[in-house]
Amino acid sequence: MKNQRKPIKNIKQEINDYQMIKLENAKLRSLIIEKDNHISNLDNIIFGIKSSFSYRCTLPIRAFTNILKNTIVLLKFGIKHPNLFHYLKKYGFFNFVKKIIKFIFADFFNRQISNNDSKRTYEDWIKKYEQTVLKDDINDLKIQPLISIILPVYKPPIRFLKQAIDSVINQSYKNFELCIIDDFSDDKGIASLLNKYEIYDKRIKLKINKGNLHISEASNEGIKISSGEYITFLDHDDLLPKNALFEVVKSINENPKAKVFYSDEDKIDKNNNRFQPYFKPDWNYDLLLSQNTFCHMTIYTSELVKSLKGFNVGFEGSQDYDLALRAIEKVKDKEIVHISKILYHWRAIEGSTAFKHDEKNYCMEAGKKALENHFQRRNEKVKVEILPTSCFRNYHSFPLKLPLVSIVIPTKNNHEVLGVLIESILKKTDYKNYEIIIINNQSNNPQSLKYFSKISKNKKIKVINYDKNFNFSAMHNFAIKHIKGDYMCMLNNDTEVISTNWLSEMMSHSLRKGIGIVGAKLLYTNGKVQHAGVILGIGGVAGHIHKRFNKDDWGYMNRARLTQNFSAVTGACLLIKKDIYIKVKGMNEELPIEFNDIDLCLRVLKKGYRILWTPFAILYHHESFSRGLNDSLEKIKAHNLAAETMKSIWGKTLENDPAYNKNFSLKREDYSLK
Repeated sequence: MKNQRKPIKNIKQEINDYQMIKLENAKLRSLIIEKDNHISNLDNIIFGIKSSFSYRCTLPIRAFTNILKNTIVLLKFGIKHPNLFHYLKKYGFFNFVKKIIKFIFADFFNRQISNNDSKRTYEDWIKKYEQTVLKDDINDLKIQPLISIILPVYKPPIRFLKQAIDSVINQSYKNFELCIIDDFSDDKGIASLLNKYEIYDKRIKLKINKGNLHISEASNEGIKISSGEYITFLDHDDLLPKNALFEVVKSINENPKAKVFYSDEDKIDKNNNRFQPYFKPDWNYDLLLSQNTFCHMTIYTSELVKSLKGFNVGFEGSQDYDLALRAIEKVKDKEIVHISKILYHWRAIEGSTAFKHDEKNYCMEAGKKALENHFQRRNEKVKVEILPTSCFRNYHSFPLKLPLVSIVIPTKNNHEVLGVLIESILKKTDYKNYEIIIINNQSNNPQSLKYFSKISKNKKIKVINYDKNFNFSAMHNFAIKHIKGDYMCMLNNDTEVISTNWLSEMMSHSLRKGIGIVGAKLLYTNGKVQHAGVILGIGGVAGHIHKRFNKDDWGYMNRARLTQNFSAVTGACLLIKKDIYIKVKGMNEELPIEFNDIDLCLRVLKKGYRILWTPFAILYHHESFSRGLNDSLEKIKAHNLAAETMKSIWGKTLENDPAYNKNFSLKREDYSLK
């Protein structure tokens, strides 16, 4: 029997049906992401409520009310229940009473369960993703250097000290030496323990100071007696996981020319329960200027540490931060490697910095001093401010003559929306040397045209006509030929200035050496975060991190309110030097609507510049006032085409964002663990 061909009409219909199904699937995926973000937002709201002072103060009242209510319900209905004696006979008197108590105190039990659930996320991640090291793997390491671990000791609880030393001795990688410096603890129990360990393991070197030298000098004594090719540091009550040194040496094998390594870390309580993991980004200079991201554990080549003469006296409490800042001044960016695994457990007990940063205020003063010295060595005039979360904000100085900034705003009609933005710029911008270039994209509303004519009378404002179909990229490529400024600030017409320093803050960074693009913090109309930096890979191409958080939330490890580097920022408010824009040949006109800002950032990044986001330049983004939501099949089709274009251009670059961490989910925008 011959094969029968399907009619052409049927084939076309099947193709159309298939395309419709693809579009519907894309729409569903978009809705799922929105749903996940909404759930995340609700979680944040609930967390905020439960963390509030008023909520915690009224806990006893609510608990008592619920106990009273449950007791009344039990008395009213339970005693009369026809199956009462059946339950009594089935469970026995003791278990029956337990059930009654559990019913009455249900609110208390549920709260305990809820508290336990909040810890399970990280516990589950530990069980699922952390891998134990096989001994066979160590034999595959071609380079097996001697690692020197410097352990200064001063009056720690003996059981924590013992655990710290044991965590080193039990390492799966065996080629190490442990240089212990007892900084005059003056405790017979500590002295006895350390002497026993020195006899027990030949890899332990012990030196006992005759007087208290404090942390910097004591650590330097450890460096002097070290003989390893690499040096790292351990506090006297912290722990190293069994695979810590193995992972370090593995990374050394993969990056033999690197001189600085740092890992992820978490905290442990007095019972060694793990919590609050810090999954760090790859080398992120501007985040390091905001907080000590290296912290634990950091590994240096011995040659580098000794060339810097170890720790500087006078920076106690932040001596490690000072060392890190001096070290990065001596190495290239590619010689700094991040190991995205938890290789250090930081003890959080009362009195420690890990427990509460303001336990040791002198630490922050020392950190500020370390930063100030860093900027002085780089010949940069910067004022350093300590933030409430024990992080830093840096105010960079301006030249005597302020460069001209061209604020470029594309629009079609929408004079009411545009008017709000223009008024906010004119009234609230404290950086005075700017011009406003409005790109009129085929406006036909008489009132809008009248408005353009009116504002053009202002010497700071110029309207240029772009008489082609909407193409965000093409419009800015067109505008760059008409601007007078050395800097171009892209600004959506549905934004609105909040902070008067928005442009001066962005310019203070854009003027710095190595900065290619600067982005701002954008809020929805309701005050929730709309943009706090872009993470590649979220939703397939890119997504806004910390989206829908409260505007004052510090976010994951304070990153929602710290200046830092990202791979991209949104074009809704983006500042770039004109020369750099021209150098990368402007925006990609094959991306007319979406992802053109991401593509621009990635091309600037590829040229060796840094992309910076600052939380201190704040605007509203009344998103979608102009274009509306992606809720039609036509818009979803355009979105999918843009996504495919980005994937074809950037490929695997979109899969592993250096500003993120591989242990985070790409399905949500809140630093959820994968």
